[in-house]
Amino acid sequence: MTAEEKTFLQEQGYLIVRGVVDGEWLEELRGETARLLREEGENAGGEFRREAGSDRLANLVDKGACFQRLVTHPLLLEAVETVLGPDWKLSSLNYRAALPGEQSLQPLHCDMGLVPDERGNAVFNSIWMLDDFTEENGPTRFVPGSHKSGVLPQAVLADAHAPHPEEMVALGKAGDVILTNAHLWHGGTANRTAAARRSLHGFYVRGDLPQQQYQKKLLRPETVAGMGPLLRRVLALDDERNDAISGAGSGKSGFLK
Repeated sequence: MTAEEKTFLQEQGYLIVRGVVDGEWLEELRGETARLLREEGENAGGEFRREAGSDRLANLVDKGACFQRLVTHPLLLEAVETVLGPDWKLSSLNYRAALPGEQSLQPLHCDMGLVPDERGNAVFNSIWMLDDFTEENGPTRFVPGSHKSGVLPQAVLADAHAPHPEEMVALGKAGDVILTNAHLWHGGTANRTAAARRSLHGFYVRGDLPQQQYQKKLLRPETVAGMGPLLRRVLALDDERNDAISGAGSGKSGFLK
């Protein structure tokens, strides 16, 4: 990341980086998620949650090298550290596709229902676009700079579902990535097209918070056996503190759509 990109992320709460995923990797991610949806069927997303009007997959670090490559991407990890500082870990990597005709509108919210505390920022999220994000297919809306407000939107807005006068929508091409301080007020919009809008969500939390999906419990032994030091660090596999925090329960849900 450039110094200008880091400053923009810190000040505005988001950064859209173009063309991070090349064509070959993009097709691999699309193909693998399609295969997993077929194979998992009605159980798809069960490690996290199922959602009406959307296709979901969860625990993706356990399901392919192309996903492990994502959560260890140098750009992503640099952005995570820019927002959270040196004490961080992956909370979850999930897939979500807003299906054709989905009309749900998320209220503006902060992930995990958190605002920054005395230790600073606690949550970071990223959306990896597997399709173009357009005005019509359900892009994420957000309020730039709202991560600095110190309050949850539902505490100060009369209607968190209503359009905000300062909100923007995140538009981009397949292969682009949205990086966010997840204290940013944000929410999903309706997909009014005839095609699914697919994305991957790499969510990270500060080290003192529980993982949304406790990686050590979910990963297969053969997956763990093939991991190098960087991926083990990203997943906090050797962090006894994380075993005590995340092993006792999972974090609250809350995802950019």
